[in-house]
Amino acid sequence: MEKTVAIVTGASQGIGRSTAVRLAKDFSVVVLAARNGELLNEVAAEVRAVAAEPWPCSLDLSETGSPKQLIDGTLERFGKINAILNIAGAVPQIDLFQMSDDQWMKGTELKLHGARRLTLHAWEALKASKGSVVFISGSAALAPKPASAAVATINAAIIALAKAFSEQGIKDGVQVNSVVPGAVMTGRRRSFLEHWALKQNLSLEEAMKRFPEEAGIERYGQREEVAGLMAYLLSPEAHWLTGASVRMDGGEIKGV
Repeated sequence: MEKTVAIVTGASQGIGRSTAVRLAKDFSVVVLAARNGELLNEVAAEVRAVAAEPWPCSLDLSETGSPKQLIDGTLERFGKINAILNIAGAVPQIDLFQMSDDQWMKGTELKLHGARRLTLHAWEALKASKGSVVFISGSAALAPKPASAAVATINAAIIALAKAFSEQGIKDGVQVNSVVPGAVMTGRRRSFLEHWALKQNLSLEEAMKRFPEEAGIERYGQREEVAGLMAYLLSPEAHWLTGASVRMDGGEIKGV
């Protein structure tokens, strides 16, 4: 069977971790990239249990040289790249009028520029394999608010970046899409709810119950659901789907 190689960034936790484990069913090699090497080793064991070969790479993709290092290392070790899942990046949820320039820069450097650099360095390999790229954005891009301005701005930029890559991808045979998840229950979501509970003078349990009601959704999404969508976008059945921004938010965004 032909070897297929997927790179998943942000693979140590949350949606990235679930996506890496899910893709182990479809790819023979899953490259795991994140900063926390200890957690990556745990994910590697899960990937191996599914029968794919993991390659954990502990590095910080916000550093300008790291994306090239990851791509060069993958090609040297495996000779090809079939898919890239750009999932890494946590943007501070700080009010527009309180967030510093440094916090803006740090938020942009990993989620936007790290993904951009990684995709650029992998492009020739993706052309050769007729591969796929998925960028992860977020529903804040479609409903910006002062309290989460950086999240919304950077996520909107990612949707635009993915669209720009997809236009070149049509010429080069590389499929590119973005995924826009809503309120998915992860460690990051729980941390957000802890802060939200304090502001609302609620217990965490009360906040976890109230937030979906205020957001107009039945429940929180599960990270495995988003991972399943990622896997579909990389499947042969979805290969004609390119240049799309696919929203999965339980109906939170009410506009068309």
